[in-house]
Amino acid sequence: MAIARRKVRRVLQRNFGSARAPTSLDLSKRHPFDLEWSRVPPGKPNFPYHAHSAQWELYLVVSGKGTVRHKDGRTEVVAGDAFIFGPNEPHQIINSSEEDLTYYIIADNPIGESSYYPDSGKWKVNKSSAADRIVIKGQETDYFDGEE
Repeated sequence: MAIARRKVRRVLQRNFGSARAPTSLDLSKRHPFDLEWSRVPPGKPNFPYHAHSAQWELYLVVSGKGTVRHKDGRTEVVAGDAFIFGPNEPHQIINSSEEDLTYYIIADNPIGESSYYPDSGKWKVNKSSAADRIVIKGQETDYFDGEE
């Protein structure tokens, strides 16, 4: 997918200075949310249809028109619209116009996040961070399979 994205992170400086501990469970030691600016070309989706295990995402449409696919169907969105998806709420944004669709996503930053892709049955699992991840597709198995 030809999607231009720019990840923007703003870190508040407190008594502890600029040092951060990104894996800390203490939100005062790591940033509590991410801000991402996304541009989706005409006719393209942002990502495959997916649901997060723990993450909340707030979308703010800046320009263009799009179709949001969600568990109840599809909803058209335009510049100025805002909407939110919580954990286990599958979603996808498709640019349904002739111009770029741009929007911001503000997402909390949960530790232990994974994603499920209902159309393909895949899972994305973060091992130590979002950059250290695996995507798996397999058959359901017993909880103790291979553990005994």
